[in-house]
Amino acid sequence: MDLTFEKRWRDLVASISQRFDAGTPDLNSIIFLIGVQELGQGAREFKKDEKVNLMHIGICVLLLPYGYYKELGRDADGWPHFERVRELPPLGANEQERLMKEAVLAYFERA
Repeated sequence: MDLTFEKRWRDLVASISQRFDAGTPDLNSIIFLIGVQELGQGAREFKKDEKVNLMHIGICVLLLPYGYYKELGRDADGWPHFERVRELPPLGANEQERLMKEAVLAYFERA
């Protein structure tokens, strides 16, 4: 187990938890927040399909630096669109979670 990684992850989760005062967020909640941030329309009520799209935005943005996606631009409503550049390698559930957590940590370190 990578203790440094785990500490960085716990510290980030604690920071987000304090900032939003909404309990301890899980990985999916953080990806959703990244999607909302990247959309840039502020906090508001989102419809179910918009929430799915926000998760997609979050995932694409997180995987951009790894070369899996590229941004195509924004539509008339301001929603970003992405294109998959290459396939993700076959990963087990733990490996997928680790990749996304690493991408989230890198995202917040760049911010």
